[in-house]
Amino acid sequence: MADATSTPHVLPARTALVTGASRGIGRAVALGLARAGLDVALLARDAARLEEVAAEVRAIGRSALVLAAEVADPAQVRDAVARAEAPAGPADTDGLGGVDLLVNAAGRIDTEVPLWEADPDEWWSVMETNLRGPFLLCREVVPGMLARGGGRVVDLNSGSGSHDMVDASAYNVSKTALMRLGSHLHAAGFDRGLRVLELAPGVVQTDMTASMRSHEGRTEWTPVERTVDVVTAFARGELDACSGWFVRVSHDTPGSLRELAATTTAPAARRLRVQPAGPDDGLRHVLTGR
Repeated sequence: MADATSTPHVLPARTALVTGASRGIGRAVALGLARAGLDVALLARDAARLEEVAAEVRAIGRSALVLAAEVADPAQVRDAVARAEAPAGPADTDGLGGVDLLVNAAGRIDTEVPLWEADPDEWWSVMETNLRGPFLLCREVVPGMLARGGGRVVDLNSGSGSHDMVDASAYNVSKTALMRLGSHLHAAGFDRGLRVLELAPGVVQTDMTASMRSHEGRTEWTPVERTVDVVTAFARGELDACSGWFVRVSHDTPGSLRELAATTTAPAARRLRVQPAGPDDGLRHVLTGR
């Protein structure tokens, strides 16, 4: 496992780009980061809603940049990141001077049916938002991070990224693939200062969860503040030893993660692995030891 003590020290983030920032978890994270002292670029499709969030960020005393864009469109993502990385200035339309923290919070879920009943166009559209979007954002943002000595990426993942689901197969597949994407970024970029976290926010009360049949009648929700707390701690550099990990804020806190990172000896802590069939499986060490 990569050792955070033998790689470049990454300074606390000063700026962040948050996708899906117009509502729900993305909005809460953007405002939480602003309260923690970061300037924030807000990316989503709804410019009017983004302006409302930007006004809240500015009321906190931080700079906010509105980036109306579709995360699955390469040209729009490229232009949005270029604006975010433009030199900072006094105007609201000026850039942040660079992106220290990327939070991929934009996401969708498909109709809750088994794969053979899924609509092909809807299925692929969910894959584009949940996987192609983070890929495009990372592809544009990470080179600048590495050039400046490092940076951080948080993917809003899900328990469906680590567990099988009987419905919403596009969401299930996309979140699993997103976790593998994060593992790749960690493996390829850690020694150059890149830190990555796959974060499952639990079941937060949002427009998306309200639309899901599986949550009908639910009365217990995961407070979104748990997600904000972990993202903020990660932005500050307090959880860099957890880079590459899958965390679930329904159980994990900044404090518990720091303690766990200090004592773990697993070669692939909190990462996807194929489980052996049993103790006599000839592939047991191959599957779990790297």
